Amino acid sequence: MDAPPPTAYQRFLPWKRGFEIGYWVVVTLFNAVANSIVTWLDIRRAHLDVAAWEPVVWEWSSGLVVLALAWPVVWFSRRYPIHWDNWRRQVPRHLLFSVGFSLAHVLGMVGLRHLAYRFMGSHYDFGDWRIEFPYEYLKDARSYFLIVALLELYRLALRRLQGEARLLDAPDEGPPVEPVERPERFLVRKLGREFLVAANDIEWLQAAGNYVNLRVRGHDYPLRSTIAGIETRLDPARFVRVHRSYIVNLDQVASIEPLDTGDARVHMKDGATLPGSRTYRGELRGRLGAEP
Repeated sequence: MDAPPPTAYQRFLPWKRGFEIGYWVVVTLFNAVANSIVTWLDIRRAHLDVAAWEPVVWEWSSGLVVLALAWPVVWFSRRYPIHWDNWRRQVPRHLLFSVGFSLAHVLGMVGLRHLAYRFMGSHYDFGDWRIEFPYEYLKDARSYFLIVALLELYRLALRRLQGEARLLDAPDEGPPVEPVERPERFLVRKLGREFLVAANDIEWLQAAGNYVNLRVRGHDYPLRSTIAGIETRLDPARFVRVHRSYIVNLDQVASIEPLDTGDARVHMKDGATLPGSRTYRGELRGRLGAEP
């Protein structure tokens, strides 16, 4: 039987990392060039005594530091994503993080400006920090939350392209067809279509922030849950925890490779290799009938 053609999401995966890095680089270059030109034109219009190289230093120093801070922002926004059901809890965290983001941004760009001005035989004066930093923070906070919003939209688009799973809801009337506490199937929505995935078809599960990716026949379907929360809803006779971030379907385990550290590698029938923590290694080997 011929393998099914790759989906749009699968075709995008090899380009995903390059696309994401390229996005940040292109946006930084565009903003630095455009802002340098606009600032230089404003200075000429106001007839200010500013050298032509100074706006370039101002804008590029800011842009390069923001580029360096992109990874911490991506990590934090993935660790504490903002959704309609949690924004009251998450927004204060992001407000606090935005202060650190702004402080790092200002310290970094001021440092770069001092070096550039010294190289040009001049002196850079940032001004009174008590006045300038609040001003810079207001600009940085706006930029920070715009970046977070764009990241959430990008992740939402990926989930829609990839497909997103959820637990079946209890019916409005009458008893549920299957136990809600331990569902036999999951509902997957992908590109506007819905279909059911049997729990037993799940090969393995991986924690990913506030989501758990369900691996089913070569596809990953994110489910809004914690790894501990979904573990209690899976059949313990079939699924076992092998790592703080992984649960495997015992029927899909090909072999266990012990490591000198006491941990293990869990080889799956689909060719995937998952980490096995020593904390869970004994239970896994026992459930598979292997010697500890």
